[in-house]
Amino acid sequence: QVQLVESGGRLVQAGGSLRLSCAASGRTFNSYAMGWFRQAPGKEREFVAAISWSGGSSYYGDSVKGRFTISRDNAKSTVYLQMNSLRPEDTAVYYCAAKNGMQATTSPTLYDYWGQGTQVTVSS
Repeated sequence: QVQLVESGGRLVQAGGSLRLSCAASGRTFNSYAMGWFRQAPGKEREFVAAISWSGGSSYYGDSVKGRFTISRDNAKSTVYLQMNSLRPEDTAVYYCAAKNGMQATTSPTLYDYWGQGTQVTVSS
């Protein structure tokens, strides 16, 4: 069992930056690939970014490529999402997720554990 707690979401102006954190507790953090997803009101959950257990491989959704960066610190059992050049369309609840196994994936159905989410609001 893994517990995930996101933090760092807040109101920010367009063009600004935020860093989200996801702290994990429970089983060995480096046994899991990690992902970030987001969901805006009335929309389906959308893949944002994912990272392999070692941090050696990472993947991004098309809408955030070049603006967001995922990273992890296995010693701190934490995964981060650095978000730059934020846009109003980035407004959503951002969720952290953990997947058993080393390889990351973009599919939310393959993740085993989810956090409660953190709200990011980007004003124009």
